[in-house]
Amino acid sequence: MKFQSLSHLDKELTNCRDCPRLVAWREEVGEVKRKAYRDQTYWAKPVPGFGDEKAQVLVVGLAPGAHGSNRTGRMFTGDDSGKFLYPALYRAGFANQPDGMNLGDGLLLKNLWITAVCRCVPPDNKPTREEILNCQPWLDAETAFLKHLKVIVALGKLAWDQLTIKYRVSEGKSIPIFSHGVCYFSDQKGVWVMASYHPSRQNTQTGRLTAAMLDNIWNQVSKFLVG
Repeated sequence: MKFQSLSHLDKELTNCRDCPRLVAWREEVGEVKRKAYRDQTYWAKPVPGFGDEKAQVLVVGLAPGAHGSNRTGRMFTGDDSGKFLYPALYRAGFANQPDGMNLGDGLLLKNLWITAVCRCVPPDNKPTREEILNCQPWLDAETAFLKHLKVIVALGKLAWDQLTIKYRVSEGKSIPIFSHGVCYFSDQKGVWVMASYHPSRQNTQTGRLTAAMLDNIWNQVSKFLVG
């Protein structure tokens, strides 16, 4: 895939219909809606990345939430995951405000870009392997425009698994098994890759991921940037 700019990529992405199951589901969710949002028009299309085009930090999640990004059209916006993530980015200096609820809320990211492995909401938050591979060229094209990357943060194991395929290490070096806070340097790509538990409601409400644990991720990221 060849694009003239990130905005050109975003325009083409939002027209993608390569995964029939995901197309059907994202549009069904947008028609049926959640009761609390029945008066809103859902985005119900692939969700583009968001942030600072000169970013040194890339954050990669799993996929849009059914009534979050699939509704608002912006990554990690309008659901519990975003309510946990954006305050942490604000505390770390990567966002201008702690809230991210809709496209017109004034949220800006500083030195950071957010995207996902899959751009369409999958049923039960479980994309198939084929769907992940169908979406990979979009992620590859997107990262090609981010010329200043130094650190990539994978939110969740699925994102970690996909990133470790692309961001490899030389023979004799190893990539750690996914766990919160693990990291490695991809000497083949020249970037740090770090893992975090996903800020999903399941993780945050059970205490598997706490605010302090997420703050530690961004503190380490900041150290990599000045190191």
